Amino acid sequence: PFYIDRCVAFQIMSNQLNFPQVGDRCFEEGMYDAAKLLYNNVSNFARLASTLVHLGEYQAAVDSARKANSTRTWKEVCFACVAGEEFRLAQICGLHIVIHADELEELISDYQDRGYYEELIALLEAALGLERAHMGMFTELAILYSKFKPQKMREHLELFWSRVNIPKVLRAAEQSHLWAELVFLYDKYEEYDNAVLTMMSHPTDAWKEVQFKDIIAKVANVELYYKSLSFYLDYKPLLTNDLLTILSPRLDHSRAVTYFTKMNQLKLVKPYLRSVQSHNNKGVNQALNNLLTEEEDYQGLRTSIDAYGNFDTIVLAQRLEKHELIEFRRIAAYLYKGNNRWRQSVELCKKDKLYKDAMLYAAESKDAELAETLLQWFLEEGRKECFAACLFASYDLLHPDVVLELAWRHNIMDFAMPYFIQVMREYLTKVSPAVNTASTGCVPNGTLPLLLNRTL
Repeated sequence: PFYIDRCVAFQIMSNQLNFPQVGDRCFEEGMYDAAKLLYNNVSNFARLASTLVHLGEYQAAVDSARKANSTRTWKEVCFACVAGEEFRLAQICGLHIVIHADELEELISDYQDRGYYEELIALLEAALGLERAHMGMFTELAILYSKFKPQKMREHLELFWSRVNIPKVLRAAEQSHLWAELVFLYDKYEEYDNAVLTMMSHPTDAWKEVQFKDIIAKVANVELYYKSLSFYLDYKPLLTNDLLTILSPRLDHSRAVTYFTKMNQLKLVKPYLRSVQSHNNKGVNQALNNLLTEEEDYQGLRTSIDAYGNFDTIVLAQRLEKHELIEFRRIAAYLYKGNNRWRQSVELCKKDKLYKDAMLYAAESKDAELAETLLQWFLEEGRKECFAACLFASYDLLHPDVVLELAWRHNIMDFAMPYFIQVMREYLTKVSPAVNTASTGCVPNGTLPLLLNRTL
């Protein structure tokens, strides 16, 4: 080698040597020192860089690669530096490689094959600030984070989610079981259904209340609404009403009520039932009425019945008439009255001694027989005051002769006298023109008694 180097030096000085050809021959024969002199003399920096790599002069090789400014040269020097564990120099070379999307995969493979993941991540992190940074760099760094530094992936995605290949990163996140990051990507990719399914499948890692409520409102498959309700009942039952507030615009309320009834959780969702009762949905009304009955809230039940009438009134009335509390039996009578079942209504009031309600319902019924029957019942019960009050409550329905007979037979003419005074006043008002005519002599004899008889 010493002899050859001296010959080369002599020929260089005599300008009689074909430098490229001889340099290549020396390189092939492993005479890298001689090749170095030859390539340096002709400024063939690409070949010089390759030669310096073989000599282990990595810094000089990087300087030559910079002068050659060739991707192939950068790759060769970079891979050599990685093999020689000169990671600082390898990173300098790598920054000139990663800006070319076609070369990125080979560079990553070389690092990974040698197990230098930390150094590869450092290289890509440094490359993100380059002017020519492209989607592949952000994507591959996200994938590397998912495999080797999962704690840094969320921050990376929040900063650069718009610059990564989301489908590719989605697969990497799923393979690494990074459920929170997977939900984040599904949300940004507008795959709301998958985001919700992921949160429900892995609630410990992926579920967040605000995020879930924001995404569930955007799903395309409404069936996920009902799956989410089941999920909340199992995982966060106390937040179910908050979820229902979000879902209610698109929720089938009848189906929701059926589901909660089946799960025996109607009491839990009572706030939801109240909030949607304005739709006057039959299922909602019946469920809420049943809840109010169980809670013995008769005032709330009466308010609900008066405001929202879309429910099976007869079924509710039949249920309430057997209730142990009188106020609920009173509501049952009220419901029967609303369905024109006057006799049932009055009988129920009589049974509970709701005298005022019985008189009002009898009067509203416009049924004279029912009113007279009620009068007789008051007398049988010894309720003389109620008898007198009923005379005026059902004034237009009662027959004076029936009232007179009942008052006489029970010796309560004093209680009936105000009624008869009113009746007499009414009759006299009707016949007063005839009386005035008779006093002037214009009415034939016997005509007034006939007129009175007809009036009566």
